[in-house]
Amino acid sequence: MIHAAIIGMGVWGQNLVTSVQGLSQDIQFVAGATRTPAKASEFAAQYKLRLLDSFEAVLADPSIDAVVLATPHSMHTEQIVAAAKAGKHVFCEKPLGLDHASTQRAAQAAADHNIILGVGYNWRYQPALQEIRRMIDDGRLGKVLHIEGNFCGPSVYRFPKGHWRHASDESPAGGMTGRGVHVIDAMMYLAGPIDRVTAQSYRLAQDFGSDDTTSMMLHFTGGSTGYLGTVIATAETWRMQVFGSNGWVEVGDVSHLHTWDLTTCMIDRSNVTNKQKPVTTSFPATSTERAELEHFAACIKNKQPLVTPDGDAVRNAAVLEAIIRSSTTHTTVQLG
Repeated sequence: MIHAAIIGMGVWGQNLVTSVQGLSQDIQFVAGATRTPAKASEFAAQYKLRLLDSFEAVLADPSIDAVVLATPHSMHTEQIVAAAKAGKHVFCEKPLGLDHASTQRAAQAAADHNIILGVGYNWRYQPALQEIRRMIDDGRLGKVLHIEGNFCGPSVYRFPKGHWRHASDESPAGGMTGRGVHVIDAMMYLAGPIDRVTAQSYRLAQDFGSDDTTSMMLHFTGGSTGYLGTVIATAETWRMQVFGSNGWVEVGDVSHLHTWDLTTCMIDRSNVTNKQKPVTTSFPATSTERAELEHFAACIKNKQPLVTPDGDAVRNAAVLEAIIRSSTTHTTVQLG
């Protein structure tokens, strides 16, 4: 059993705790630290967590094997480096970092200090997304030609003026940091690295806070194209559609924290003018938060690296950085 501490005990930090506490044989939370302990005291008592005074106190506690970071975006990389130096394994909520250099430094610190670093791209644990990956691998979908997606909702209305999620250095390019990075990660999981982005990002709905309307065109090193929109001043919706040379597949709904259905529509090769009806497939219910945390625990036990300096989580930060640069300079940005 991996004994973990939750750092940051807001809504999402609490969600991570409840996904495994008393349910998992692989990982349990034994402690926590937060900037506002009074707000978390009842939750900590309910789930039998020791509330420690600070992140530093957590790192100094020998009974804690790993830390799970549900903290503001800009804090992630420095906290990862500090935890690695203290010999603590780290699971970090997405994004791993806001720029390529600091994210790579954090991943390198994990490698140098022989600790396991995981990141909360929980879409990869969706059975529907895994089935799309299998359809690509076994040729059913054909060559991936194009991917399009959106991840939208009323995020800018949830937080008051002055909240950290409205800060330009915490949520650059609007919904990209809280939402869009999930879609970018899923796209790279299916189509490989992204080598070129053209983006635009604007604040249209309010006179304060982060951008609310961000869109981008993408090019993948394998030749596929894509586009993505994150509108965070509208009603909840999300969708991702993958177009292959044999047909298309689609996932999407209003909520994303449930087990997705998969809609498939394939070409009739005997008569390509025959318009096929889409088929929807459902999967057994799963908790992606529990799945990602248990996979993290398994990798600790097996000493199997998760996030590496040249892996997708670091590439995702490079893509985010390129999107931010493209949207501010109004140019196409090439990734190295």
